[in-house]
Amino acid sequence: MDTRNIQYFMAVYEHLHFTKAADELGISQPTLSQQIRILEAEFGMPLFDRIGKKVVATEAGRLLREYGTKMLQAERDAKNAIKELQSGKQGTVRLAVLPSDLDFQLVPLFVQFKSTYPDIQLQAFSTIFVQDEVLNHKVDLGIGLRGPVDKRLTQIPLGCEPYHLFVNSASELADRKEITLEELKEHALVMYPKGYLGRDLVDDVCRQEGFELTTVMEASSATSLLQLVSAGVGATIQPAGLLRQNPERPEIASIPITGPTPVRHLELMYYADRFISGSQRQLTNWLIDYFNTINPDRHDAND
Repeated sequence: MDTRNIQYFMAVYEHLHFTKAADELGISQPTLSQQIRILEAEFGMPLFDRIGKKVVATEAGRLLREYGTKMLQAERDAKNAIKELQSGKQGTVRLAVLPSDLDFQLVPLFVQFKSTYPDIQLQAFSTIFVQDEVLNHKVDLGIGLRGPVDKRLTQIPLGCEPYHLFVNSASELADRKEITLEELKEHALVMYPKGYLGRDLVDDVCRQEGFELTTVMEASSATSLLQLVSAGVGATIQPAGLLRQNPERPEIASIPITGPTPVRHLELMYYADRFISGSQRQLTNWLIDYFNTINPDRHDAND
C-alpha cells in the first residue's frame, strides 16, 4: 500500500463514482478499478459495495478514509518540512474563512501579508464549515465561530463581536440609538436562510426569549443583504464590524441591539498534531495581531 493508491481510494470515496474519480485523477476507469481491487485484496475486505450503478462505501472503506486522510496529510507535512529547510520563507498556506469575513474583513490583511512575504502562496477558501475543513485536512488554518473544545485542534480565541441592526438611512428606525430584537417582529427583515451560522445565532437568541423573527427576503451572502438594505427592501441583523468595513455606504445606518444581544465569538483553529510550517506560523501571528488591532476591545471575559 502506498499513498498513490490511497489517493485513488480517496477520489472514489469523494465521488462514489469510478468514472468521475478517474477523470479527476487523469487515469482510465479500468486502471482505477484495478488499483482499488489491489487495495481490497491487501486488506482482505471490500472497500466499496457496487449495487448496480451505485457505489457505497463499506465500513472498512469508512475506516480507511479516516486513516487515509491522516496518511496523506503526514506525507504533505513531511514534504513541507523538508521544503522549508531548503527554501526558508517559501510555502503555501490554505486558510478557511467564514464568507462575510473573507469578503469584508481580511482582504486588507492579505494585501499586507503578500507585500511582506511575496514568496508565500496564500489560498483563502470561503466556507461555513470551517472546523470540518480543518479536521479533514483540507486546509491548514481556519477562522470560524467558536465551538466546543476539541482535543484534536488548537483553538485560539480571536474575540467577540455583537450584532447590530442595519437599516436604510431613510427608514423610520434610522434615528434610533438602540433597539431590541423583540421590536423587530413587526419590521421587514432580510436575512440569511435558516441553517446559516449567522441566522441560527440570531434565531437562537430570539427563541430563548419566546418569539421568532420573520423575513421578507433571504440571501446567502452578506453583499446581497447589504444591497437589499441599500435598496430599502428591509433591515438586516449582522456583526457590527461588517459596516465598519464598508464606510462607503452612507445610505445604511447601524443601530446597536440591547437586551439579549446576538454575539459571535471567533476563533483561529488548526490541527494540533500536525507539522506547522514557518509560513503558517507567520500567518497565524498576523491574524491574531490583526483581530486585536481592528478592534482591541472586542475581547470579553469568556475569551
